[in-house]
Amino acid sequence: LIETYAEPGGSEMDTGAILTINANADIAQIHDRMPVVIDPRDFARWLDCRTLEPRDVADLLRPAQLDFFEAIPVSDLVNKVANTGSEIQERGEIGPEPEKVKRQKPGADDSQMTLF
Repeated sequence: LIETYAEPGGSEMDTGAILTINANADIAQIHDRMPVVIDPRDFARWLDCRTLEPRDVADLLRPAQLDFFEAIPVSDLVNKVANTGSEIQERGEIGPEPEKVKRQKPGADDSQMTLF
């Protein structure tokens, strides 16, 4: 799941994958997926690819226990790939919920065509 990719031009890039699973109740409020967390007691079993098949360790792919992660508010800087500085990890402020846009019924404004 971790590998160094050699580009055709000769440069190298370290790559990795994060296994995800359906979120537990804590994380589901934020997102429907969460990373798989292997309990330290299961590390040897998880890493034993010589004697165990993937089906033998599939039971380790389960949501983390409740309260394992701490959810903290962050700024919208985390939503932009170009932002890579440490400031994206700073605690953000929880602002008011954005107002929901009220949709007009079709035909309410004849100056705009609708598809539906």
